Amino acid sequence: MKYDDKVKHRLKRAEGQIRGVLNMMEQDKDCRDVVSQLSAIRSALDKAIAVVVADNLASCLREEMAQGRETSELVNEAINLLVKSR
Repeated sequence: MKYDDKVKHRLKRAEGQIRGVLNMMEQDKDCRDVVSQLSAIRSALDKAIAVVVADNLASCLREEMAQGRETSELVNEAINLLVKSR
C-alpha cells in the first residue's frame, strides 16, 4: 500500500509533539500540561490510524468490486482494525 504524504506529515507532527512533551518533562512542567499534550498526541495518532484504514479500505473495495467479489469481509476487517487500535 502506498501511504499518502498527508498521513506521513501527521505522524511527523506527532513526533514533534512527543519531543515537546519530553522537553516539558525535562523542565518539570505541570502534570496537567503534560497530560493535555499527551492527549493531543493520542488524538493525532487516532486520526492517522483512521486515515490509513479508510484509504486502504477504499482501495481494496474498488479492487474487489471491479472483480465482482463480495466486500463485506473487507469492511469487517477495517472495523476490527479500528476497534483494535483503541
